[in-house]
Amino acid sequence: MRVSDLARQAATTTETVRHYTDIGLLKPQRDPGNGYRHYNQSDLRLLRFAIKARSLGFTLTDIQSLATASEEGETPCGQVRSLIEQRLEDVEARIRELQALSQRMRSAMSDWQDKPDCHLDDGRVCGLIDAVVGEDELETSR
Repeated sequence: MRVSDLARQAATTTETVRHYTDIGLLKPQRDPGNGYRHYNQSDLRLLRFAIKARSLGFTLTDIQSLATASEEGETPCGQVRSLIEQRLEDVEARIRELQALSQRMRSAMSDWQDKPDCHLDDGRVCGLIDAVVGEDELETSR
């Protein structure tokens, strides 16, 4: 099948198929007559696997490593479990960071509710932000 056929069957874009081919994840056969790439059912299975793995937070490097292990007859499921545990820890840490950021933003919005817009003549950019993060706090964080 051609790039467009593979993309359609995997519910993805032709750009994704081409990118995965360019990085060596997909390895289509070339038609010697016209040079067109021809993909087979194995390519479709691997592409669908890659799309599912990406939806779980796996990187393309992870996916290539898992595919290589499978091609070599290994069962990469243990590696999948380890990787997803690590990714889950990273995601949960990022969620905590984003929740803290959200709280700081809500607090700032609340503090700014009754403050007027004003032009500062002392070189500062925005008094609203300066009121939230004072210069003394910035000095200690550097």
